[in-house]
Amino acid sequence: MEVVLKKDHENLGNALDVISVKDGFARNYLLPQGIAVPASEGNKKVVAEAKKLSENREEKKLKEARQLAKKIENVPCTIPVNVGEEDKLFGSVTSQEIADFLAKENISVEKKNIELEEPIKQLGVYSVKITLYKDVQAKLKVWVVKDEKK
Repeated sequence: MEVVLKKDHENLGNALDVISVKDGFARNYLLPQGIAVPASEGNKKVVAEAKKLSENREEKKLKEARQLAKKIENVPCTIPVNVGEEDKLFGSVTSQEIADFLAKENISVEKKNIELEEPIKQLGVYSVKITLYKDVQAKLKVWVVKDEKK
């Protein structure tokens, strides 16, 4: 029996895929659980339209992510921090602080997308990778400087 998946399923495929499964599996599990619908001609046409819309949305998100990546790479990120003797930082610079800095620049990035290879615990210039979308990443240069407002 052919069915159309309504949502992603770990072993069967992605949403909107048309798959063939045994009749009993479809009738007793997929259809009652709302995971799939029968693959009638009408449903197949709806799936084709939904896939087109999904691809268009995907292209739009990818384009926006690439533009955002260019914008991020052109932003100078300077984070002033309190330091003690021998220019040793109190604590470290976290992804949250970088996200807050970007928010001040009107760039919305979640802190979980900011990938610090290791905590920043010294003054200097660091390259931080930010994942914006599936394959779109931006490199942000972060200058960690001594806070002169002591």
